[in-house]
Amino acid sequence: MRLRKRKRCFPSCSSLHKVDEDEPYWRQRKEDEELEWSHNSTHLISHLAQCLNKLSNLNVNIPHLIIIKDSSFLLLLIHMLLEVANAMVGSRSWIGGFFHRSSAKRNHKFVDHPLSPLQEQRLQRLQERLQVPFDETRPDHQEALRALWQCAFPDVALKGLISDQWKDMGWQGPNPSTDFRGCGFISLENLLFFARTYPASFQRLLFKQGGHRATWEYPFAVAGINVSFMLIQMLDLCSVKPRCLPGINFVKLLEEDEEAYDVLYCIAFEMMDAQWLAMHASYMNFNDVLQATRVQLEKELCLEDLHRMKDLPSYNLLYHWQ
Repeated sequence: MRLRKRKRCFPSCSSLHKVDEDEPYWRQRKEDEELEWSHNSTHLISHLAQCLNKLSNLNVNIPHLIIIKDSSFLLLLIHMLLEVANAMVGSRSWIGGFFHRSSAKRNHKFVDHPLSPLQEQRLQRLQERLQVPFDETRPDHQEALRALWQCAFPDVALKGLISDQWKDMGWQGPNPSTDFRGCGFISLENLLFFARTYPASFQRLLFKQGGHRATWEYPFAVAGINVSFMLIQMLDLCSVKPRCLPGINFVKLLEEDEEAYDVLYCIAFEMMDAQWLAMHASYMNFNDVLQATRVQLEKELCLEDLHRMKDLPSYNLLYHWQ
């Protein structure tokens, strides 16, 4: 029996298409995605094993389907699947792999909310940032990458934009530009804003300082890209305008502070790390941690009397280590 792994690519935010947010669509979308190999393949194998066990107990004939009656063969098959999973669940499974749309349930009713001229203007500028892919040939993108290194390791000279040194920051390989395909240039801007605006918090998360840490920690840089990806989805930023309550309240915050998205990113990263420690998580639990972070952040963005970023309960996380 030969299993073929289907390569899955996560598009940049600029390639996300607007779709109808109706329940039938998402049910169908979820069913389609469950047919593909997920990067979080442990859950898939568990589900497959359960299905195989159920099929092995069937006494009816099903055309074109082999019913496994031999339990030893079943165990052998599951072992083979685990070997495939170990090959799949490598460092390359991180970008977007631990957080995809099918796991992001819509818990908030969509409403239409009119935007003020300033809200519309600032939302449009933010959405324009989402459309910019990372281009390793652009001098300004190269300079931003060098600036990020300088913020992270001020006393260490960078040998080149392609270097094994980047792995020390939590990139998946020697060329970090390949990791930005998951979310575009804005994910680099997010990390750079974090490093420059809240340097103590940035350094603490980069070097995993504080708290009881797992043996297998999350890679800092690609975890940051996943946080960017999560925020864009949670705030419904790829729609013409957000129609969920967290997104609507965020646009109100954007009117008060044009850097609201970038500050919210830093809060989300801090919140994610706090959830990581609270859940005593390890490498393979990152999806659950990110989902818990999203739920908590949605709750805070749905609070009444939310007028400024400082009104968010988790805002103080940014200054705890400053």
